[in-house]
Amino acid sequence: MARQHARTLWYDRPKYVFMEFCVEDSTDVHVLIEDHRIVFSCKNPDGVEFYNEIEFYAKVNCKDSQDKRSGRSITCFVRKWKEKVAWPRLTKEDIKPVWLSVDFDNWRDWEGEEEVELAQVEHYAELLKKVSTKGPPPAMDDLDALDMAAVSDGRIGEEQTDGAFDFLWIGHNLYICTHQGFLEYLSLCVCMF
Repeated sequence: MARQHARTLWYDRPKYVFMEFCVEDSTDVHVLIEDHRIVFSCKNPDGVEFYNEIEFYAKVNCKDSQDKRSGRSITCFVRKWKEKVAWPRLTKEDIKPVWLSVDFDNWRDWEGEEEVELAQVEHYAELLKKVSTKGPPPAMDDLDALDMAAVSDGRIGEEQTDGAFDFLWIGHNLYICTHQGFLEYLSLCVCMF
């Protein structure tokens, strides 16, 4: 019986490239990850042999790569040699085999995420600084009296006003509002025990 290529999905992350070889109830699974390629082979319950050999777009760290088998597929976590470098494709050649597809369920454009995350952290730090300079934070003892049924029903919790900002506590979450409306939502790490 002739060998077939296994349907393969892949997606890119800053440190790893993920590949999923879609073969249900596979047996005799062999995965060989080398610095510039991966070789995958297995059989399905009907005895059909699957074989994929992929030359990678760039060098990988084969010692820090691994694979995991489930009942539906074999997933490979391949560590990139150069982290935070996006791969425009999985293969070295600029040819897309018919059995290879991007896993759009897991794909996301991660380039530039660090700048966005840093901007968000700076934004929250600035908001917290503004809130802390307006006066003392609301007393924590009023959280015990909060009607949790009202919170779970979607009704509003207790409200405190402090100058230009209104604070709304619901459980451990703080909503900051201005006279113009909802400004920001902050989730606080508060231990009540």
